[in-house]
Amino acid sequence: MPSHHVAGEPADNVLEDLDAAAAAFAERRSAAGPAALDALREDLIRYCLPFAGRLARRYRGRGEYLEDLEQVARLGLVKAIDRYDPERGSFTAYAVITISGELKRHFRDRTWGVHVPRRVQDLSLEVGHASMVLTSALARTPTTAELAERLGVSEAAVLEAVESAAGYAPASLNAPVAGDGLMEFGDLIGEVDDELESVTDKLTVTDLLLRLPARERRMLAMRFYGNRTQAEIAAELGISQMHVSRLLSRALSWLREAMLSDTPPRWEGADRPAHNGMQVTTDRDGAALVVRVRGEVDRDTAERLRVGLRHAVGAGSGAVVVDFAGVPLVDAAGVSVLVDAVQAASVKGVEFCVSGCQPYVARILAVSGLENVLKRN
Repeated sequence: MPSHHVAGEPADNVLEDLDAAAAAFAERRSAAGPAALDALREDLIRYCLPFAGRLARRYRGRGEYLEDLEQVARLGLVKAIDRYDPERGSFTAYAVITISGELKRHFRDRTWGVHVPRRVQDLSLEVGHASMVLTSALARTPTTAELAERLGVSEAAVLEAVESAAGYAPASLNAPVAGDGLMEFGDLIGEVDDELESVTDKLTVTDLLLRLPARERRMLAMRFYGNRTQAEIAAELGISQMHVSRLLSRALSWLREAMLSDTPPRWEGADRPAHNGMQVTTDRDGAALVVRVRGEVDRDTAERLRVGLRHAVGAGSGAVVVDFAGVPLVDAAGVSVLVDAVQAASVKGVEFCVSGCQPYVARILAVSGLENVLKRN
């Protein structure tokens, strides 16, 4: 290789001597050992570097740093030297094709802000070029159909290419919004709203709440929307705190079951008879007078039970049996009525007992001092 071949020579001189230098390299390479071959290869690479830099400068101004383009061009040069075969023609032509291919591949694979298939990238470039040509020829912006006809593709493919072109240099999320220097584009993007997943549940609960009795609805509203304690609810409604706890538990259990089933279960109090859901009937069973109670015994219904038991004790000549099998709940007012009835029966010498109590009701009566009148089943 001539001694005047140095990397700092002007580009025009380098271009004139590339084929000769490459031919000399190919001739010496066949007889050189590994060390000598590496030295020859390094000399040719250094000699051709200005040529690669000249090709890289043709692609500047496209959004990439010139230093990066020069690195890509040098990589293409190395590939051209390693693959060069003198029998296939001019090294200069082969190097131009190889280096240009590397530069174009760099722009295709590395400069797009969003990954787009190669065919779409190529078509996007063709659509852009065809649009400029047709705009000049028609003196207006070409339609999608005109672009598709010129390129021989479908209109859908043209639209896809146009849309994908926006992915080459997507706008930064940190870019300021026009007219407002305090807000960025990223601030305009919505976030995942976890509350959306609960919309259906909220609508379902709203419908189910309307199926509950007014008292239960009011208690749930006071507890979960008004943050009232059970004691405060009991004081406002005039019932015991235990009664409130029982009613809330029953209402919540029903709501939970209704939410998990396609068909809401029947609410126990939905079809309750009049008079606040409690009935008192009296029947004669031999010598005993049976007072059957159905429904909850609370402050609202206790007076009705008091009247019924007063008549039963006054008319009873043998015994009075109070059937509590249909009573799911009794509060302090109901216990007071039973205590008064026991005392009245004792004065008249009438045997008095309460039968059929559910376990929860039996425990309430037992701790209230009425265990001696409970009739065990």
